[in-house]
Amino acid sequence: MSDVFEAEILDDVQDTAGRRDLMQLNIAMAATAVVVILFMILASIWGSGVFSSDSKNSVNDYDWWDVPLELRHEMDLDFTGSRSQLPENGTYNWTGPSEYFVEVDLPPSEEDAGYPEPALMHVALWLPDVPPGMQVPVIATVHPYYDFGGEGLPGVGDDSTPNTVPDGGVGAWVLDQFVPHGYALAQISTFGSGKSTHCQDVKGLGEQVGIQAAVQWLGEQNWSNGNVGLMGKSYAGTTNWEAAQNPSEYLKTIVPISGSIGVQQMFYRNGSSEARAVGYDMAYQGATTDTTTDDMRICSDDIVGPAMPVTTSLAAEAFGAEWSDYWEERYHLGDVLENYNGSVYLVWGLQDWNVDPYHAFPAYQMLLDAGINARAISGQWAHNYPDQPDRHSSLESGYGAEAFPNMSRMDWAIELYVWFEYYLKGIGEEPSPQVQIQTHDGRWHVEETWPPEDKTWNLTSLDMAIGEGNWVSASSSVTILMDELTEDIHISGLPTLHLAVSARTCNGGQVFATMYSDLTGVRLGHATMDLRYRDGGYDAKPVIPLQSYTMLMEFNPLDVRLEAGDSIRIELTEAGEDYLPSTCATLGLSVYIDDRSTLGLPIIERPQNDDRWFDVPPWWNEPGNVAGF
Repeated sequence: MSDVFEAEILDDVQDTAGRRDLMQLNIAMAATAVVVILFMILASIWGSGVFSSDSKNSVNDYDWWDVPLELRHEMDLDFTGSRSQLPENGTYNWTGPSEYFVEVDLPPSEEDAGYPEPALMHVALWLPDVPPGMQVPVIATVHPYYDFGGEGLPGVGDDSTPNTVPDGGVGAWVLDQFVPHGYALAQISTFGSGKSTHCQDVKGLGEQVGIQAAVQWLGEQNWSNGNVGLMGKSYAGTTNWEAAQNPSEYLKTIVPISGSIGVQQMFYRNGSSEARAVGYDMAYQGATTDTTTDDMRICSDDIVGPAMPVTTSLAAEAFGAEWSDYWEERYHLGDVLENYNGSVYLVWGLQDWNVDPYHAFPAYQMLLDAGINARAISGQWAHNYPDQPDRHSSLESGYGAEAFPNMSRMDWAIELYVWFEYYLKGIGEEPSPQVQIQTHDGRWHVEETWPPEDKTWNLTSLDMAIGEGNWVSASSSVTILMDELTEDIHISGLPTLHLAVSARTCNGGQVFATMYSDLTGVRLGHATMDLRYRDGGYDAKPVIPLQSYTMLMEFNPLDVRLEAGDSIRIELTEAGEDYLPSTCATLGLSVYIDDRSTLGLPIIERPQNDDRWFDVPPWWNEPGNVAGF
């Protein structure tokens, strides 16, 4: 029995040892399998480009149009031109200009009331010399500034060049950089300007219909691939929005560069009126005046237009801004959000005083919410293009100078090339939404949206501040000094100033707030509001004297970094910069620097090593560049 027992025990020991060895072998094999599978997964991820910066870490690993934003500063770009240039010249010559007239069917309300004639939009066109049968997309620019000016009258001067001459903003640049890559260029005069007939319905329905008809015509031509993009700055950017209000099916993308989203929005900020609001309509009419029958053209809004600024300023709370649909007809963004199915690339200077950046933000997020794919780029430039270092270099301290020379984006041509290639030719991957934005001291960061979704609000009651003065009028001002900062902060968004005030005996009053760094004295931003528009926006309410109100003021978009030890200082005046005094400027407003008033700062955290920071091509280090740096 013992022999059997011992044998059984020995067998058990041997079996146990064997099982242990087998188990260890299985564990080793399983671990090996896990590692193999892990590497296979990572390889598939690397191959898809999710971690492209790990597998491709040099510009030489990419085609020039695919170089990621964070690596563009390493590209060997040509900085000798006056604007940004593509790294590779196109292969096509071009012909043009050829001229065409597009007949427009206007609604009855927009018929010429003075000198009826066919409504014609004048188009100048340049085409690349492509092989027979090859169709091309169109980049168009539309505005009234062709043949614009004094009509050669004594003391006034000659007109600007016609639309058959490539303009210095978009036309010449597109002709040089994009037409050789297989794009057509169109320059179009709005109604009542250049060779376009009809009256000049400044930004109104008639002008909108004319622009939309011209886009439709471009998309229908046998040489066209049916894809039209619009691009332009200022008025030529506003026409982009106009085209997208009731858009042609051929309009695939717009690139409005400081193009206002509406006329009332352009000249009024919370009821505060810019000086030019009073006469802008008449100024455009006067600029197209000549000694021909052109001056017999009369639009239905030619009388209403000059009257609207007067009634809006004097009696907005008594329907003075609503007795006509003039403002409503010229609010473009609302229709775009409802009707447009294309894409938008917003371009805005954060120091633009011509068309303030509040036109771009929060409009950018509104576009995304409406299902419109959008991108944006906003540097600390003024009313300029992103790639104009000769203009950017002239900015003053507090108005962009602190961000120069990092401000100038000499990779701007690459930005638009990638955009146009996809939306007008269907080449490449669809660009994802993003905002490239620059801090006031010059650094660039990229965000999925702006203001960033991860912002937090720092709300501070003004009873924690030091106030000097309590009355804002034509002859008095108030200073607010906030507590010293205990840490560095990054303000990114539209700060708020909820200010408690009361009027004496006048129906209204105004506050213009300017924010400064108290440490450096650098101006950071501004806000303005008429007390009748105390809730913000474009709806006015009466003011009862001596009653306390809270003005919900909002600053223009800011991207500002301040160091610990600095303080925010806010100067409150009755008017400022290019805004008119209110009708109650003499009497003014009482201002309460106490717990009834609050400063709100949108704060984000972006450490120095955050991968959202990026460098731009250092054009200023290259000898022979156009700005001479």
